[in-house]
Amino acid sequence: MSEQIMIEVAYALPERQSLMTLSVNRNSTVQQVIERSGILQQFAEIDLAVQKVGIWSRPVKLDDRVKAGDRIEIYRPLIADPKDLRRRRAEKAKEEGRADKVTGGRPHEAKNATE
Repeated sequence: MSEQIMIEVAYALPERQSLMTLSVNRNSTVQQVIERSGILQQFAEIDLAVQKVGIWSRPVKLDDRVKAGDRIEIYRPLIADPKDLRRRRAEKAKEEGRADKVTGGRPHEAKNATE
């Protein structure tokens, strides 16, 4: 008989989230735990062939083994490229005068002539 360990499985949408605690065999894989948790039935949009998974915010593979106390997280796909969003924010700040057009840093305040 295999020793049982406690694991959590987490998945979140903006309006709904789920955190399940379950007891599994010590030598279970990430995929086996996810399937056993029943979360795939609760959230039909989860596609493990596409979506990334992690344990405590660190990416893992579906065939990695779990350890006691692990929290398996199923990540939603990104809807926008973070680099592209940052680039757009920087361009907008330059246009609005909130950033230096050359360096991208904060614009220097003009020195007061009386100082």
